[in-house]
Amino acid sequence: MGEQYLKGRVAMVTGGASGMGRAMALAFAQAGADVGIGSLLSDAPAQNAEGELVNRPGRDELEKTKKDIESCGVRCVAAALDVTSTKSVREFHTAVTDALGPVDILANAAGITAEQPVTGHSDALWLKVMDVNANGVFRATRETLPGMIERRWGRIINIASTAASVGAPWSPAYCASKAAVTGFTRAVAQEGAEALVTANSISPGWVETTFGVHWLSDIAEKQMNTKGDLFIQQQKAENPQKRMIQPLEIGALAAFLCRDEAVGITGQDLTVSAGSAW
Repeated sequence: MGEQYLKGRVAMVTGGASGMGRAMALAFAQAGADVGIGSLLSDAPAQNAEGELVNRPGRDELEKTKKDIESCGVRCVAAALDVTSTKSVREFHTAVTDALGPVDILANAAGITAEQPVTGHSDALWLKVMDVNANGVFRATRETLPGMIERRWGRIINIASTAASVGAPWSPAYCASKAAVTGFTRAVAQEGAEALVTANSISPGWVETTFGVHWLSDIAEKQMNTKGDLFIQQQKAENPQKRMIQPLEIGALAAFLCRDEAVGITGQDLTVSAGSAW
């Protein structure tokens, strides 16, 4: 067990059952925080826009993450969450606060993507990516920020992407949504500054999660006419560090940003890409 500098704090993580959300949730728990995790689950009613790429873990994966968090000696609430629904976000926030107490840390990791150029892009697909990636961050922040300001302590960490600053012809919705996240983060940092509430975004390159591997495989098959595993190896070889980012690296950075000593770091977009542009 590491230093318990978040003991007595409560963290709320969207997209917390898997990938970078899970990594952040575990990092907060290892530092002593009680954690609420929410995720869109595989048994939720299907409302997918045609062409979207999304990871929907099962309830077993959600429960496993809950047990792993509790093994750190902290409390955990795990629930289904749809960040495109204000009602769902509010219910999740209420469940976390009723069980664990006021939320001190918000980590927004829920996200989707789509591989479709602007030419021929459907309204439904564009709006769905923007709704999850940008509006979902807004909805969760709106629920938690007032209490943080009132208590004069808070940390908001949003998962953006290198796509926020690097364009790609097949990812306009994703690029636009992640650029929106970085702009929103800077605004929230200003709103919370006087109360010492910080807001930062983390922009990873390719991260070796289930979702990341699925996305790369989709690109390989639809755009490169090659096999997913070969394309992934190629991406690793072309990276300056010859690898993909690991989820625990994102978790470690998120936990660091929650330290009292990190209060001066706010309004920043922190790139974690092992030296690559993407």
